[in-house]
Amino acid sequence: MRRVAKLSAACIASAALAMTATACGSTSADNEGSSSSSSGGDGVKIGLAFDVGGRGDRSFNDSAARGADKAKTEFGGSIKELTAKTSDTEADREQRLSDLADAGYNPIVGVGFSYATSMGKIAAKYPKVSFGIVDSVVDAKNVDSITFTEEQGSYLAGVAAALKTKKSHVGFVGGVDTPLIKKFEAGYVQGVKDTKPKVKVDVQYLTHGSDLSGFSSPDKGKEAASGMLDNGADVVYTAAGSSGNGAIEAVSGVKGTWAIGVDSDQYNVPGLAKYKASILTSMVKNVDVGVYDFIKSVHDSKPLAGQNNYSLAKGGVSLATSGGFIDDLKSQLDAAKKKIVDGTIKVKTTP
Repeated sequence: MRRVAKLSAACIASAALAMTATACGSTSADNEGSSSSSSGGDGVKIGLAFDVGGRGDRSFNDSAARGADKAKTEFGGSIKELTAKTSDTEADREQRLSDLADAGYNPIVGVGFSYATSMGKIAAKYPKVSFGIVDSVVDAKNVDSITFTEEQGSYLAGVAAALKTKKSHVGFVGGVDTPLIKKFEAGYVQGVKDTKPKVKVDVQYLTHGSDLSGFSSPDKGKEAASGMLDNGADVVYTAAGSSGNGAIEAVSGVKGTWAIGVDSDQYNVPGLAKYKASILTSMVKNVDVGVYDFIKSVHDSKPLAGQNNYSLAKGGVSLATSGGFIDDLKSQLDAAKKKIVDGTIKVKTTP
């Protein structure tokens, strides 16, 4: 049976502090990047195996990076970063994790579900190393599985979209049609329909199956969002990694339309500043909190293991309020959140 470590009070408190933190970024997904900082004495040697896009994607990877950076600032030490390529095989992912372990990095974080299989193998080979994985569950005694209730946060995004649309027509753009991204879709569509059943919801995925380029192709995101806008949608939610940059850009070019960001509070991302007036809200997923909590636990010699699920009730997901564009919806959103937390609303995890 998997050993499950309960979230600490410190974790919940740090989640609350991080509420201003799934999906925009750079297009350097095919570059194997690395960076390191000088040793910090008794600090921790943090290994980060990023998903495609890496640091600088202004969304999912950047949120993980914030958690590692915070830990390094507090505990000292160093960070080594390696970034996935869209052409990666399982052997590539195994090698990346092995390289970090062989170099003495501990803990090691796999940022993204694509590391699940490789981490299961590598964790068994390095039983004295603590591994963390974001967005998947690996059943091993030295792995902390950091998961989130994306569907719950996406439900609230759907409520906001339904209340803001003036055309009774909204859209959802998913990066790749994986079970994880389908959680975003399911929650969003349910939130829209529960709020206003007659609102039409367009759904489009950028890539399918093992083609993960849908998470790092802003041009594809822009094309998909533009198509939805041309088809009459006036609110578009994108869960597509750095491809979301293109979607937000497309929305910003059409008056009277809104983009909903993901993972980070994209209204406050410097690289998206020129589009901020069109970013209604973002479904914030506090990957930084999960990563920080894991690194801290290793620093404290009490490494987390098992599945640690960051839910809406625990501040793991939320809607950003930057810009004030959903301030008028506060009562409706608070009511929906309360129903999810108390179990009155059961949010689906599949469309």
